[in-house]
Amino acid sequence: MNERLAEGIGLFNAGRYFEAHETFEDLWREAGGGMRVYLQGLVQAAVGLHHLSAGNLRGGRRVLERGIEKLGAPAGEAAGIDNARLVDDLRSVVESGAVTPVRIQRRKGPAERGGRPPAGEQPGDAVS
Repeated sequence: MNERLAEGIGLFNAGRYFEAHETFEDLWREAGGGMRVYLQGLVQAAVGLHHLSAGNLRGGRRVLERGIEKLGAPAGEAAGIDNARLVDDLRSVVESGAVTPVRIQRRKGPAERGGRPPAGEQPGDAVS
């Protein structure tokens, strides 16, 4: 995982959403392709949570919804982020309107999940 991405995640997980948004935005400016879209989703997630924590419920929810759409990009898995959990947690915040802490978790590897990696993720595997 990129050191600056890890820094942004640390800020996000500490509830320092404004600072996290700035770090993610710097990375977004430099990125291309699917990672650029994914990073924009992280920026919007941080901004949305920042707005919610400041009492701007309507604006915060709107920005979070746009971020959730972008976090569907497959680049999150490439970044080592447990994207499904992040999206689920953000959806819960949007639905409840409550400012609950959301953490970006690291995606577990096959050994941590207790099984063999899916086809194509292990050397010599063929994907059809």
